[in-house]
Amino acid sequence: MERGSEEYNRIIDQLVDYCNASGSIDQNLYVTYDVKRGLRDSNGKGVLTGLTEISDVIGYDVIDGERVPADGSLFFQGYNVESLVKGFHGSKFGFEETIYLLMFGSLPNREQLAGFIELMETFRELPSKFTRDVILKAPSKNMMNVLQRCVLTLYSYDDNPDDISIKNVLRQSLELIAQFPLIAAYGYQGYRHYYLDKSLVIHNPKKGLSTAENFLRLIRADKKYTELEAQVLDICLVIHAEHGGGNNSTFTTHVISSTGTDTYSTVAGSLGSLKGPKHGGANLKVQQMFDDLKEHVKDWEDEAAITEYLTSLLDKKGFDHSGLIYGMGHAVYTKSDPRARILKGYAEKLSVEKHKEKEFALYATVERIAARLLGERRNGNKAISANVDFYSGFVYTMLDIPIELFTPIFAIARISGWCAHRIEELVNAGKIIRPAYKYVGSHREYLDMDER
Repeated sequence: MERGSEEYNRIIDQLVDYCNASGSIDQNLYVTYDVKRGLRDSNGKGVLTGLTEISDVIGYDVIDGERVPADGSLFFQGYNVESLVKGFHGSKFGFEETIYLLMFGSLPNREQLAGFIELMETFRELPSKFTRDVILKAPSKNMMNVLQRCVLTLYSYDDNPDDISIKNVLRQSLELIAQFPLIAAYGYQGYRHYYLDKSLVIHNPKKGLSTAENFLRLIRADKKYTELEAQVLDICLVIHAEHGGGNNSTFTTHVISSTGTDTYSTVAGSLGSLKGPKHGGANLKVQQMFDDLKEHVKDWEDEAAITEYLTSLLDKKGFDHSGLIYGMGHAVYTKSDPRARILKGYAEKLSVEKHKEKEFALYATVERIAARLLGERRNGNKAISANVDFYSGFVYTMLDIPIELFTPIFAIARISGWCAHRIEELVNAGKIIRPAYKYVGSHREYLDMDER
C-alpha cells in the first residue's frame, strides 16, 4: 500500500472514526464523579497538588470565605515582582538578578552578582561544532522544536548526564539557562538562511553584556540595539521567568523530575508544554488577531468599529471562529495581571521611541472594550483583564524580533523558573507524581478473530 493512495486514505479515515468514537467520554460523568478536569475545581481554581517557596501568584482576595476580584500580585521568593522591576530600573542585569533570586532564594549583593555574571559567561557557549553539526545541519521552521532537539542532543555532550545530585543538576541548569539564547538565535538564523534564502549571520556572544543585550546582538546583522530596547527585553525576561508551580510547563517540570530522570529529558518535556498555543504560544495568537483586526478596522480611533469586530470574535464569526479574544482573561488573575501592568508601561515608553504611539493607543482601546464586552457576556461573575500575552507580542514587534522567536523568548526566561522548581523537587525527594483517572468504560470478554 502506498501512502496517499485511495486505499491508504480509506483506512486512515476509518481509523480516525474509530479514534473519535473510542475516545469520546460522556461529559456529564465529570460531574457525576466530581472529577477536577484540568486539575481545577468548578470555580476554575487550581487543585492543590504541591508546595513551593519559589513564587506566589495572587489573583483575588478571600473575604468571608468568598473570592473577591482584586489587582493581581506576583512574588518571586517573597519579593513583589513590581518592586523588583522598579529596583532593576537602570540596571541592565535585571534578569541575571532574577535567575540568582529564583535559584538561590535571595537577592545577590554586588559581589555575588558580579561573580554570578562571570560564572554565567563561562557557560554561555555551546560545545565545539554544535552550532554547525546540530543546529544548522537540520534547520527547522519552528524554533521551539529546535530548542527541544538541541536540549536532548546536549545530553550526549555531557560527561555525567544522568547524575541528579544537586551539584550536578545546578551545573546543568546554569549551562542550559546560558545556552538557550544562543540556541534560539542560531536556530532562527539557520531558518532564515535555509528556508527564506537570506544570508547566514552567526555572531558570538560578547562578555560584559546582559542576556537581553546578547540576544539582540545575536539576532541582528549589525549587532546594534538601543539602551531602551535592551532594558525592555530585560524586563520581559524578568516577568516571564517564573509563575508558580501550577502553570502547565512548570507542573510538567515537577512531574518529570519526580521520576528521577535527567535534566535534559525534563527540560525537553517542559519545552513541549510551553510550545502549546494555550500556554507559551498564546502571544502569537494575540499578534495574529491584531493583524486581522487591522485588516477589518481601518480607523483605529473608531471605537464602534472596534466594538463590532470584537463582538464578532465573541460570536465566533471573526478571525479563527474560536469565540475568544486572545490576551484577555487568566486562570488566576481577576482585576489585573501584574505582568501586563508592567509590560503595558514599557510598551508605552517603547512606542514613543519607535513612533508607534497610535498602535499603542489601539491596544489600550481594545483592552478596555474587550474587558467590558467580556464582563457583559459573563454577567459580571468574574472580572476580566488583559494578561501578559496581550502586550508582549506588540513589544517584541517593536523590538524587531521576528514572530518565530516570540515563544522561544518565553522559554529563554522561563527555564530559570523550571530549573528552580526542578531543584526544589529533587531537594525535597518527593514521591513520583501520579494522579488518578476514573475508568468509565466497560469490561468485556475476549473474542476470537472469527467472532469479531
